[in-house]
Order: sequence, then C-alpha cells, then structure tokens
Amino acid sequence: METSCGLVLANGDLVLLLRYPQGHWGFPKGHVEDTDNSPHDTALRELKEETGIDDARVIGGWSKTTQYTYSRRGIEREKQVHWFPAKTKTFDVALSHEHTDHMWVEIDEAENWITFPAEKEVLRGARQILGL
Repeated sequence: METSCGLVLANGDLVLLLRYPQGHWGFPKGHVEDTDNSPHDTALRELKEETGIDDARVIGGWSKTTQYTYSRRGIEREKQVHWFPAKTKTFDVALSHEHTDHMWVEIDEAENWITFPAEKEVLRGARQILGL
C-alpha cells in the first residue's frame, strides 16, 4: 500500500486548495520518502515542494487517515493518506509542476470546492483543531 501525508493548511480563516492535473481540488500531499523522519516531516516537505511555503507548523495532536483505491496505467492501487492540520503566515504560492492552480478560500466555501468526500471529512475534523 502506498503511503502519503498531507496538510489542511490555514492562514487566518482561509485554507489552501490545490488543483491536480486530473482536475480535482484538494489539499497538498505527497509520498513518504526514506529520508523523512516522521509523517509530519513528509507533509511539511511536500508542502514546500508543491507550494514553496516553508513556514508552516502542524497544530495539535489530531490526525486522520484516509484510504482509497485508484487506477494508474490500468493497475489498481491502494493508498493511505495521513492528514494533519497546520498553519502558515504565507499567502504567496510558488506552484510546482504537480498542480495546475491554487486558491485560498474561506473554510465554509472550501467544502464546495474539495472533490473527494474523504477530504471533506478531513476538513471538518481539522477545522475544529484550527479554530475555524
């Protein structure tokens, strides 16, 4: 099973959403690498790689794990993602080649943009920890 880690990233009362090449909107996330010391490290590294944001900090001890199956080149794959709430003071995003767009949206509006139900559920849980 593949493992990734991601963040629900807030700046004030806004959260960051990224549009993936397949067209869906969601949170920044990425695969665990051997050099990562913890799931938090993975999530923060991926955030920096995908957005250039390097001042984020994970908030509290809350996390949520989602699992799903997807198909790549006709092969079914299992994936789990460990999610964490985080805060930043940075609004400027240097979007990587892995995404086609980004937006900072109010928390109440974010759920309308997020494509997958599991990530909407992650948002609801992280919202309480982030105080939004």
